Amino acid sequence: MTQRQIILDTETTGLYADNGDRLVEFAGLEMINRQMTDQTLHLYVHPERDMPEEAAKVHGLTIEVLEAKNAPPFAEVGQQIADFLRGAELIIHNAKFDVGFLDMEFERMGLPSIEDLGCKVTDTLTMAREMFPGQKASLDALCNRFSVDRSKRVFHGALIDCELLGEVYLAMTRRQFDLMGGAQSEDEQAGKPQAVAETVRTGRLKVIAASAEELAAHEQYLDELGEGCVWRAAAKTQA
Repeated sequence: MTQRQIILDTETTGLYADNGDRLVEFAGLEMINRQMTDQTLHLYVHPERDMPEEAAKVHGLTIEVLEAKNAPPFAEVGQQIADFLRGAELIIHNAKFDVGFLDMEFERMGLPSIEDLGCKVTDTLTMAREMFPGQKASLDALCNRFSVDRSKRVFHGALIDCELLGEVYLAMTRRQFDLMGGAQSEDEQAGKPQAVAETVRTGRLKVIAASAEELAAHEQYLDELGEGCVWRAAAKTQA
């Protein structure tokens, strides 16, 4: 069975799930086989408390805005969120933060934790720090690194951040996916014949054999190098 992946983000009233802060926005985008599906869950949530000015400056959500959107309290949507996440791999940037808030909200309702829902968590912040040690690993920095357009990101909204994170995650894992033999070219996806070298599979890696035309071009290049060609001298020694 194909593993469901969900690109996930939340917005909150503050930084501390264990000290009275609450979740105010949830977004999750489903991805299967590295393709986004039409299964999306995006909810605004009333925190049942005040909204600190500092938090509103980050995500643009005030209590008045949430009430204008008829945002329900988490108790009315928590089961829906839990059912959406159940058994999926969650792709989250700075996962400790979002998982902490979701677990806090679930516990208030008597619902299972993220772990108990059978979810695997992949933290793209940890991935980025391992891939680019000593460099900035924020979502903005990764968008810049992978040329992901973030011009529509006025505030740190959960939905737009999920969309950006989805593109960043695909870019971060593209090389690994290619090595596992899972990627297809545009021609392959369209069912067109490929005028490229033959692919030989060895284990789970792809070895691309040179075509006759490429081999001929290589020999011509070696001819142009003349008698001092190191490549041919080495080949004769090996023979």
